[in-house]
Amino acid sequence: MKTISNNIETIYEIKNSKFITLLYKIDDYFNLDEILNEVKDKYPKATHYCYAYRLIGKEKSSDDGEPGGTAGIPMLNVLIKEDIVNILAITVRYFGGIKLGAGGLVRAYTKSLTTALDNTNYIDIIDGYIVEIIEDYSNSKQLDYLLKNIKIIDKQFDNNIKYIIEISKDNIDLISNYNYKIIEEKLIEKTLSN
Repeated sequence: MKTISNNIETIYEIKNSKFITLLYKIDDYFNLDEILNEVKDKYPKATHYCYAYRLIGKEKSSDDGEPGGTAGIPMLNVLIKEDIVNILAITVRYFGGIKLGAGGLVRAYTKSLTTALDNTNYIDIIDGYIVEIIEDYSNSKQLDYLLKNIKIIDKQFDNNIKYIIEISKDNIDLISNYNYKIIEEKLIEKTLSN
């Protein structure tokens, strides 16, 4: 599984129709309607605003007035085939006056999305943990050095130092000499916890 590293916008043109694909890196807490409204404000005279999104365990698509199954579903199929999650893909279409037919629309929406995906970077999503480490101040420099490539979610100072980190299952041995507790098992982005 993977996700995109950043939002991107690309343009694909065929038979005078313009297809603008916008990719958004999302998580469980995104507002589809808000993003769609922003896109509609940015491209107010477009003919269609088709989309597909995939979150871990949830997916949805919309043809937004295109013939059924010619836009959103092909876009969703690309995301499924490429195993990309936590992504919202919106393709804005400006009709150019030449009908593409059902097959032509499927190819155009698919090509527009694959073109956008070819222009982005990916982040692998792997099995990991949210972990709490409680350590005394004398070991803090050593622990900070050890965690330099690990995502530190929170760090609190009291009688001891308490770290909340995100770490891959492959790297859990890095902290085996410390007092730690696994809080949650979850999928994490590999680049955040080499």
